Amino acid sequence: MPPEPSDRIENEQVLHILREIKKSPEMTQRELSSRLGISLGKVNFLINALIQRGLVKVENFRSSTSKNAYLYYLTPRGIEEKTRTTYYFLKRKMKEYESLEEEIRQLQEEARESGLTAEETRKGANAP
Repeated sequence: MPPEPSDRIENEQVLHILREIKKSPEMTQRELSSRLGISLGKVNFLINALIQRGLVKVENFRSSTSKNAYLYYLTPRGIEEKTRTTYYFLKRKMKEYESLEEEIRQLQEEARESGLTAEETRKGANAP
C-alpha cells in the first residue's frame, strides 16, 4: 500500500531536516524552520521524534552561555535512515519526472495535431 500524501510530506520534511543537520549540526530549530519553510512547532515535533527513534542525538554546547544552544548529530541509524529515505525520495521524484515528460510529449503531440508549431508551443509554455 503506497504512503498517504501526508506521510510523503512528512518523510520529505524528515529528509530535509536530516540533510540540514548533517550539514550544520549547530543550527537552531528556529533556523531550520526558516530555512525549510516548516513551522517551528513542526520542526520541534519532528526533531523530538527523530531523537526518540534514535536517529538524532542532541548535546548542549559546553562553552555556550545560552541554555538553548544545542548540537544535533545524526546517529549511525540516522545516517542509514537518511540514505534509505534519500533513495526512495529520488525514486519517487524520478517517477514523477518521467510522468511529466510523458505528459509533455502528449501535450506537444496534441498541439501539433491542432496546427500549432513547436515554436508556438514553447512560447505558450513561457507565457504568464
